[in-house]
Amino acid sequence: MDYLTELESKSIYVIREAYSRFPDIAMLWSVGKDSTTMVWMARKAFYGKIPFPVIHIDTGYKFPEMYSFRDKYAEEWDLELIVGKNTAAMKNGMGPDVGAKLDCCTALKTEALKMVLTERGYKAIILGIRRDEHGIRAKERYFSPRDEQFQWNYKDQPPELWDQYKSASDDGSHLRIHPLLHMTELEIWEYINRERIPINELYFARNGKRYRSLGCVPCCNPVESEATSIEAIIDELKTTHTAERAGRAQDKEDAYTMQKLRALGYM
Repeated sequence: MDYLTELESKSIYVIREAYSRFPDIAMLWSVGKDSTTMVWMARKAFYGKIPFPVIHIDTGYKFPEMYSFRDKYAEEWDLELIVGKNTAAMKNGMGPDVGAKLDCCTALKTEALKMVLTERGYKAIILGIRRDEHGIRAKERYFSPRDEQFQWNYKDQPPELWDQYKSASDDGSHLRIHPLLHMTELEIWEYINRERIPINELYFARNGKRYRSLGCVPCCNPVESEATSIEAIIDELKTTHTAERAGRAQDKEDAYTMQKLRALGYM
């Protein structure tokens, strides 16, 4: 096998392993490049039809292009789409301009996810994070337990030797499964290029700038770029020294902020 097929096989194995162990499972879809790649792999893993729900956490601050992309491909790929919102916080005016970024992300993302998992009783969720994306995410495991408060103890992660994964959370809360953990940003784009995976138009340069990471509009800034195609993005990534999430507001503060967000249950 070529190296992209090997990476794909590893990811599909993790997705199938998670589904075989947890009857109550769902997949998070931010509609960014990583989670869309993960959805694509899940469709391949189950011969075109994902047998569990796909959750989109909507903060109300996403790019319009993200909503249109979500709705188009949820229908085209016949996804069982669940949209999770913390409507109480949204009605009370919570947003990126209220308090610290930590407060907004916790209320509109983490708490919204908690509500969906609690209401629907999911014992595991599949997410599209990668180790190279952020130093804090490098501490994750493929099967990572969360406690009753949905918090992550990054100091006490289970060993994963010879593809032996933790199959349950000790306190009966839930596990988070990360099938893309071993892939890099460059490899994701190379896989997208090979598979011809549909990708949001915001990733392509307009007027000399493009987005490398998508989230809420007030918290995302484009980077300098002339890459208007997937092939050009791949070439750009081979030489750039700019961090992938340099345009994300919560990462600009310090590494502690992201670690705190992750510990509290952030995706």
